[in-house]
Amino acid sequence: MQAPAPAHATTTVALVEDDPGTRQRLERAIGRAGHLHLACSLATAGEMRAWLGHHAVDVLLVDLGLPDGSGIDVIAHCQRVQPACEVMVITMFGDETNMMKAFSAGAKGYLLKDGTEDDLAGHITQLRNGGSPMSPIIARQLLGRLGPPAAAAPAAGGPPVQLSPKEAEVLSLVSRGFSYSEVAQLLQISVHTVHTHARNIYGKLSVKSKTEAVYEARQLGILKN
Repeated sequence: MQAPAPAHATTTVALVEDDPGTRQRLERAIGRAGHLHLACSLATAGEMRAWLGHHAVDVLLVDLGLPDGSGIDVIAHCQRVQPACEVMVITMFGDETNMMKAFSAGAKGYLLKDGTEDDLAGHITQLRNGGSPMSPIIARQLLGRLGPPAAAAPAAGGPPVQLSPKEAEVLSLVSRGFSYSEVAQLLQISVHTVHTHARNIYGKLSVKSKTEAVYEARQLGILKN
């Protein structure tokens, strides 16, 4: 299914989902949002790869379990032919292996199918604004994947730099490119609290920016390269 975008549309969306019922629910959720336009809705990986080769789209929503292949391959293909397109997974697969493969292929968001699409338009908007929408269980797995924070090493010629466990978590996520708002979502704390931790980190490391904090923490062994 595809249709010309109306003049008022600001974000075009393509969808690949093999289950007819789920695909229809997602189509309806996109259709209810006036700022979104569903440019294409298909059921197989092959059809979507072919479509992407000839049509530009802002956002691609991908199911991983497709009848003719993996959605991971669709994500990778999209990144090759349309690197500006933002990709978000919508799937039943919540395991770490699929999650990491999807992110490695180029996905920026990862949502589990939960029977409700009420927040889909908001997630798409968040994705377009530079965010990384994730279901809570996926965010928790990602935090676990990052591992426990590294112990702080002593600064040369001075006392050891001691970051609290939460400060170390914030710094670890910031070093991986997450924004303060995304860090707040992942750690389930407020953005104000993230800023407070950041100020404490800056003070302890004697720096004035994220870049300086990450650099100094790596020099001290607090963060591993």
